[in-house]
Amino acid sequence: MSDRLPPKPRARAEKVSLLRYLRLFRQDILSAQPEKLYRAWMAEFRTPFFRSFMINQPDLIKRVLNERPDDFPKSDRVREGLAPLLGNSVFITNGETWKRQRRIIDPAFEGGRLRAAFPAMWEATEAAVARLSARAGTGPVEIEAETSHAAADVIFRTLFSIPIDHTVAAEVFEEFRAYQRTQPLVNIAAFLPIPRWFPRFHGRATRRSAERIRGLIAQLTEDRKAEIAAGTAPDDLATKIMTTPDPVTGEIFEASEMVDQVAIFFLAGHETSASALAWALYLLGTNPEVQERVAAEALAAIDPRLPRFSMVSKMGYTRDVFRETLRLYPPVPMMVRETSKAERFRDRDVPEGSQVVLSPWHLHRQPRLWENPDAFDPSRWKSENGKACQREAYIPFSSGPRVCTGAGFAMLEGVLLLGMLVRNFHITPVAGREPVPVAHLTVRAKDGIWLELHPR
Repeated sequence: MSDRLPPKPRARAEKVSLLRYLRLFRQDILSAQPEKLYRAWMAEFRTPFFRSFMINQPDLIKRVLNERPDDFPKSDRVREGLAPLLGNSVFITNGETWKRQRRIIDPAFEGGRLRAAFPAMWEATEAAVARLSARAGTGPVEIEAETSHAAADVIFRTLFSIPIDHTVAAEVFEEFRAYQRTQPLVNIAAFLPIPRWFPRFHGRATRRSAERIRGLIAQLTEDRKAEIAAGTAPDDLATKIMTTPDPVTGEIFEASEMVDQVAIFFLAGHETSASALAWALYLLGTNPEVQERVAAEALAAIDPRLPRFSMVSKMGYTRDVFRETLRLYPPVPMMVRETSKAERFRDRDVPEGSQVVLSPWHLHRQPRLWENPDAFDPSRWKSENGKACQREAYIPFSSGPRVCTGAGFAMLEGVLLLGMLVRNFHITPVAGREPVPVAHLTVRAKDGIWLELHPR
């Protein structure tokens, strides 16, 4: 493996004014943080309106996510920036509303359903290879745009049984790209005690894109509702979710609720997968010996003439590469909870209403836990340290009851796409264009990730 460490954003100065911090935070979560957070078990941040506690200590994280999740609901501050698009989706709800949503959604992502979704995922993978084959050997490729296209195709094929070049799917994809360009990371209401009825000052372009996306999703949902009623609906994720009753109340999602959920499936399932896959391809480009091992494994495991769900289980090393990518570049770098009552962390009082920040970005690089934490080392997952840290300090999909319902889906998709792309292309980085990680909706590269692809 390369002795050069993967790119990491430069930390800010130790002390800055609140105004300077807000400006930095708005531009990028990661470089707005001081270097000491990589080593700290806990850090406190105060504003005139609330207090935040970032926790990096495994037993505290376990308390918040696994042992007492109801006492640490998702913070309403997360909702402020995403509300125009996500409505009242499972990503931002709490309490009984969230529990009801998960009871309806979770069955669609169980192991057997993943097997059923595999053929559509395979078709999207073949389409990605075909698109990139036309560009291989022609010059630098901005790979984040390509992985976004591939991940969106996976979502539409598995959710609604339509490819990305379907008219409505293509419109949603383009509008989502516009939404990303206009949506700032932090809305002012996330930092000020503004009442719920007060306007949130989302930009006109942001609101227009969100309305357009939700309108298109509503169109897909209404069409599917009619197909279900007629008995002609395909057996895909949308049909499963729309026909699954809550085992407690017997209710199913109303059309408006389904729009909220599809919006978060697209955001979480498309944006996060695209981020992880792009960084994985970059890491393989800068570590040719690892890349060749992945290529050899994919050549042995994958038979394009007879694609089977079981072949992904034969790609253990590729899975470790993708797992290591999620450690170094977790798509969602920080999660925010809120204390519902007074707490005590590390002999320090934590008032009711405090923000509790869990940062996979910092936890996954904590030198007190991980050996050589900033290095790309897929072999660590076979070591005792790696196995211990996977249990105690690895949360790319969160943990506990609120663990991402699509975690298994994401791992299947990531390993399959990564293996197929490396099986077909030799990947090298573009000299002088090292990517700089920044966090907007997810961890992306400031000016893209540029790679050269050549047919194998």
